[in-house]
Amino acid sequence: MKKILVILAVATVSFLQAQLKTPAASPKATVQQTVGLTEVNIEYSRPSAKGRTIFGDLVPFGKLWRTGANQNSMVSFSEDVTIDGKTLKKGKYAIFATPKADAWEIVFYTDTDNWGTPEVWSEEKVALRTTAKPEQLNRNVESFTISINNLDNNFAHLELSWEKTLVAVKFEVPTQKTAMANIERVLSGPTANDFFGAAQYYYQSNGDLTKALTYVNKALELSAEKPFWYSRLKSLIQAKLGDKKGAIETAKISLAAAEAAKNADYVKMNKDSINEWSKK
Repeated sequence: MKKILVILAVATVSFLQAQLKTPAASPKATVQQTVGLTEVNIEYSRPSAKGRTIFGDLVPFGKLWRTGANQNSMVSFSEDVTIDGKTLKKGKYAIFATPKADAWEIVFYTDTDNWGTPEVWSEEKVALRTTAKPEQLNRNVESFTISINNLDNNFAHLELSWEKTLVAVKFEVPTQKTAMANIERVLSGPTANDFFGAAQYYYQSNGDLTKALTYVNKALELSAEKPFWYSRLKSLIQAKLGDKKGAIETAKISLAAAEAAKNADYVKMNKDSINEWSKK
């Protein structure tokens, strides 16, 4: 009986903990900002000063800091960016900092799954390291803040601010390169994938199947690889148009390509369709 009561007590406490919601000491925050044509996203937790001395005390000088609270503070870039002439590849990174009175070291770290700083630091996971000078503010920042400011089409500043200190890291974005690539792509006309997507939409939405067939043929014409899923879609469109003979021939092409690619799903689908369309 005593054992049962203990189990019930533990279960009750667990249930209450799961149901009870209270304010977090360091609430989560997200920042989403477009810089030029690059999407930048930040996820972090925001501790508050609460009358404490922060840098040089709560956050010691010369010691690696998680740059926030709780789980890693993280930043992601949709395009490669440049910091101090060095390339930081697009992707998600943990932000770590080593504050000093005269200069901060900022590190972008590829492992984002740490709670706080990594137990074992790996230089191989350092994607980029840079330094920045701390600035003295004439106002107090109560809650730790990561923001993106001084926006330009070609750059912005990733800013860390808390207490009366602000540290800014300038990053450059490839706006001109991305814009020119988009212009060239659009002006050169639709791609094979564009035509395939249009054909797929017409087929799946019971639209104009003649147009769907034209588009999938154009996709196959523009594609050097002739993917088996292109031929598969064409066979389905042909069958829906009543051309069973043409559908079977196209399905055989898709089947051969799927077998070469060792794609069991498409092999089965093509075989099933060929059997079905071969029936009188």
